[in-house]
Parts: sequence; C-alpha cells; structure tokens
Amino acid sequence: MIDKSALRREDIELLAPAGDWDCLRAAVANGADAIFFGVEKFNARARAHNFQSNELHEVMAFLHKYGVKGFLTFNILVFEEELDDARKVVEMCIDAGVDAVIVQDLGLVKLIREISPDFPIHGSTQMTITSPEAVEFIKPFELERVVLGRENNLKQIRQIGEQAKLPMEVFVHGALCVSYSGQCLTSEMWGGRSANRGECAQACRLPYDLMVDGVKKPMGDVAYLLSPKDLAAIDIVPELIEAGVASFKIEAGLKA
Repeated sequence: MIDKSALRREDIELLAPAGDWDCLRAAVANGADAIFFGVEKFNARARAHNFQSNELHEVMAFLHKYGVKGFLTFNILVFEEELDDARKVVEMCIDAGVDAVIVQDLGLVKLIREISPDFPIHGSTQMTITSPEAVEFIKPFELERVVLGRENNLKQIRQIGEQAKLPMEVFVHGALCVSYSGQCLTSEMWGGRSANRGECAQACRLPYDLMVDGVKKPMGDVAYLLSPKDLAAIDIVPELIEAGVASFKIEAGLKA
C-alpha cells in the first residue's frame, strides 16, 4: 500500500522519467500531488523511453487511485503535417482522463480548444512566459496554469504573480538551458537534433576554448563556458509561496 500521509500543503509535481513505472510509483509514494509525463510522440523527451499511448488509461487509473493528477507533456512545436496525429493524442488524453496537457505551441492550443472548450491546458515553460505581458497574451486561450520560464528570478516571479493573476508553476529542481528553454538552435545546426523537438544534444554541456580575435585565451580550470548550473531552489521555497506560486515542479531523469 502506498502511503501518502506525509503530503505537504503545496502542490508538488514530479517527472516520471523514461516511462518507468517504478519511478511513477516512487513519486506517488513520496508525496507528489501530480506527475508530468510524456507518451511516444510530441514531448521534449524524444530520446527517452516514454510511456505509450495505449498505457494512458492504465497510468491515469493508477494515479487517480491514489488521488494524484496526471499531466501529459505536449511541449514541442507541432508541424502542419502532424496535426492529425496531434488531434488523436489529444482525444486519447481526454478519453483517458488526463488532468491537463502541458503545451508549448499556441497553434496546438487553438486545436485543443476546437476539440474541447474546457479541457485543461497548462502553458509550458517552453512557451517562454517570462513577464506579466506574456501571461496577458495567452489569457484569451483560457489556460488553467502557466509554467514560468526557468530563467525567471524571484523578483520577476513576484511581479508576474502580482500583475498577471493566473496560477503559476515554477521549476525548483532541474536543468537550466543556456538559451530560453528548448529554443536553442545549436544542436540542430551542428547535428540535426532539434531542441524544439526534444532531441537536444546538450552542446552547452561540452568544454570550449575561449577565442578572442583568433587568439586562445587562458581560462585556467574553467572549460564549460556555456553550461549553466542546475536549478536548486529549495532554500527559497517559502519566498516562492509568498510570491504566489501555486505549484512546484521537480525534474528528474533525462535532462533537457
């Protein structure tokens, strides 16, 4: 029996990496209020072994059995020729009882609204919502929640909370991107693997030399010039709650 008696009052979400049922069970057992996960298409974990669409009913039945919500990541840009397949995945989500889809592409948001006027949509961190103005821009689409850009600092989060008046979610643990999340073109230009399609080769995690006017500059032990540190917001959780954050997101497994 999974014991959830130690749940905290804040919403906590955990990523179930690599389609791993053991990780899913562990997240529920350790007090997650919601799990965000992907299926085989249309998510930013293209290199992971995601859950399969035919498992959606089973996944959601398990989560709902323990009072946990399931959010499906639909957090990439969708090409025009993929819209029919995208529609099918959305319809499967609705049929399986998925609690919300996390979306980057505003075109996909419009498609979902054509299928269902009230199916819950969360604005993904890849939607690059980093200001009150960005929140105002997406309000006509009636999103239920916005996952703020990972680049936002506490002051900016507080400002968005004061002005935007829409439930906010932030990452408190996970990878930072040297560009706006998922929108770096380096991996695609060098190796044909697009970060916007969940295939980032993480070129920013490699060591580099610093060249100035063709001359290599000594950097001592500093070699990872483009690699940002991972998020570690545990020490400012009280301030985030005070700023109006409604949910914390914890990333595990494959980093973006």
